[in-house]
Amino acid sequence: MAYFNEEIETMPRDELDGLVDERIRYTVKYVQDNSPFYRKWFADNHINASQIRSHEDLRELPIISSKIMRERQPPETDEFEFKCSNWDKIFTIHETSGTSGNPKSFFLTWDDWNRYAEKYARAFVSQNFGPGDRVVVCASYGMNIGANTMTLAAQKIGMAIIPEGKCTFPVRIIKNYQPTGIVGSIFKLIRLARRMEAEGINPKESSIQKLVAGGESFAEESRNYLEKLWDVPVYNTYGSTEGTMCGECHIKTGLHVPEDLVHLDLYDPQMENFVEEGECGRIVLTTLLPMKTKTGTLLLNYDTEDTSTLVSREKCACGRTHLRILNPQREAETVWVKGSPFNRVDVERGVFQTENMEYLTGEYEAFLYGDIDETTLQVSMECKDIQKCEREIIQENFLKSFLSYKPQLYEAFEDEEFNITFKFTGPEDLEFYKIKGRTKRLMDRR
Repeated sequence: MAYFNEEIETMPRDELDGLVDERIRYTVKYVQDNSPFYRKWFADNHINASQIRSHEDLRELPIISSKIMRERQPPETDEFEFKCSNWDKIFTIHETSGTSGNPKSFFLTWDDWNRYAEKYARAFVSQNFGPGDRVVVCASYGMNIGANTMTLAAQKIGMAIIPEGKCTFPVRIIKNYQPTGIVGSIFKLIRLARRMEAEGINPKESSIQKLVAGGESFAEESRNYLEKLWDVPVYNTYGSTEGTMCGECHIKTGLHVPEDLVHLDLYDPQMENFVEEGECGRIVLTTLLPMKTKTGTLLLNYDTEDTSTLVSREKCACGRTHLRILNPQREAETVWVKGSPFNRVDVERGVFQTENMEYLTGEYEAFLYGDIDETTLQVSMECKDIQKCEREIIQENFLKSFLSYKPQLYEAFEDEEFNITFKFTGPEDLEFYKIKGRTKRLMDRR
């Protein structure tokens, strides 16, 4: 299977742009007719919905934030104002994780599920998955939609899913069912490889042919390390309950955005404008509806609070014509020091320098301390054998990587206004091991 939906995925740019504009018109009319929030929002902002007819018109609309969504649902309001189908059309109800505030509620119709599944199906096929593949899914089967969407996508492709939900499953699953792929985060897949090795199974000699890393952003260096551990390609996906679902194809030159179903722009809130190609901006998405379809929740110009960069609108070597973006990063994982930002991924890049991985497990955490005058970044790294850990080599490699593209931080570091200290621990001695819940690897304690 070269494509899941060849006609759409390889559609010439001019035809694709025309299809997007057609769906923008239908989508805007749909929310005007069915969404309590958008009817009032259009009126309050003096927006004539019938005049929104293209991508350029969509850019003129105000940005919708997570805060606005939370303020338009219980307990803040009596009704879920973003819900835009009657209850008899709603198939499932979902919530976001709530890591950055109260969970946001989403309502999915069966049409929504089919569109969500198609997005993941396209990504899977572009990564060379197909009929007969057996894939372990290490993602939560709950109020989040990722695992269920992948399972439905697999049915459309002809793949078998092993719905483990977590990557702590018994190693016998690998032995007994001979899966050909696993979906999980970078660190889950690294830990699984170590458990397999401890039980006498070489990951490189297992049945696994490819891995899909999703659920969080990662450094290219950590992906490279994971590929060496398993000796298979590792592909990237980016998805959310809001409906983004972008997937990296086997060429690995950016994540393809399913433009016929998700309209994506990059916005710089500080400039109060959209950024140009090649510039980093916050991902602003609009759910696009095919004609005569319905949805339970629809978003126009929604700020995902994730950042990315447009790689290209040109045709990919895989034959797909939909635009490509870089691996998105969570803005919540970005901190500012001396007027310069850095993300958790920048710290991860420094940890996973090739020479370092002879001594490190890859597990790390970082803390910011201090004030506006003097700030300290403490980076804690887990060693395979703390007695044999070459600390000076690791520190030098980290500093060279971390500071190389950050002139303001480098200057502050040279002036001793920004300090970087290191802590090396034995296995499972990092702080996050003692805390339940999602692992936070960069914490600002200033």
